[in-house]
Amino acid sequence: MRKFDDLTESELLALAIAAEEEDGRIYADFAHQLRENFPDSAGIFDEMALEEQGHRRALIDLHTQRFGAHIPLVRRQDVGGFVQRKPAWQVQRLGIEAMRRHASQMERDAARFYRQAALRTTDASMRRLLGDLAAAEDAHEQAAGEIALRRLPASKRETEDDDARRRFVLQVVQPGLVGLMDGSVSTLAPVFAAAFATHLPWNAFLVGIAASVGAGISMGFAEALSDDGKLSGRGAPLLRGLICGLMTTAGGIGHTLPFLIPDFSEALAVALVVVVVELALISWIRWRYQDTPLLSAAIQILFGGGLVFAAGVLIGSM
Repeated sequence: MRKFDDLTESELLALAIAAEEEDGRIYADFAHQLRENFPDSAGIFDEMALEEQGHRRALIDLHTQRFGAHIPLVRRQDVGGFVQRKPAWQVQRLGIEAMRRHASQMERDAARFYRQAALRTTDASMRRLLGDLAAAEDAHEQAAGEIALRRLPASKRETEDDDARRRFVLQVVQPGLVGLMDGSVSTLAPVFAAAFATHLPWNAFLVGIAASVGAGISMGFAEALSDDGKLSGRGAPLLRGLICGLMTTAGGIGHTLPFLIPDFSEALAVALVVVVVELALISWIRWRYQDTPLLSAAIQILFGGGLVFAAGVLIGSM
């Protein structure tokens, strides 16, 4: 790996050309990813990609004038300490806001690197070149801000953020909540029936684990096979099934783990506390993401959970 201070001016230009090309492709990838659901933000990244192409052409013209047509191959990973870029797909999966933040950071990182590099060199021509590159990155960040203000005013950005939130609710919160509700409520009856029938915490634990894992597998497959997500916008069925299955299992295991406590009365008391916490959490999620009044959500969940719990106790006491 080369040291930055060892690069010639020709290699510095080559590095800048490669960096501008990579940044432009990242912006183009962001635009492609967002075009269908967030056209205004996609337009911003399209224009930023065009800006990078303009910088790249200017750098190529400068290299041709000073050093000839051959441009040496110098990439980010070839130079120690040069700012590395995350692959576009790693940022895309984090959502639209992450892409916006990453784009701003890309410009700041590049400008800061060029400016610090210019301070470390005593060669006048190299200092001038690095300063010009830093100024170009600063200008690009300012242009990106102007583009954003023009193409994405507050009202449109708010609309896109609302759309992103709705997709998050559909694709993550909803299957997770369905699983958590099923795991927390449906396993109450077998766990507490086993507990009251045997008064042996270990038996209740085994029944709870079996019920939780079985329910998780069943709910995961049911969610994955219920909808391919193409028309409903609910996202990839495998991801939804995985989320639903894991949350179902987690919901059942929560009030099962206390039965690892050897003393029956103590295990039962802890399990009851965990049940109340689980039901309260479900009520909060419904209020936070599904616009259900908190009191109404709590009453519904506590009433349903109480009925299932009572059924388990009644059956186990027979």
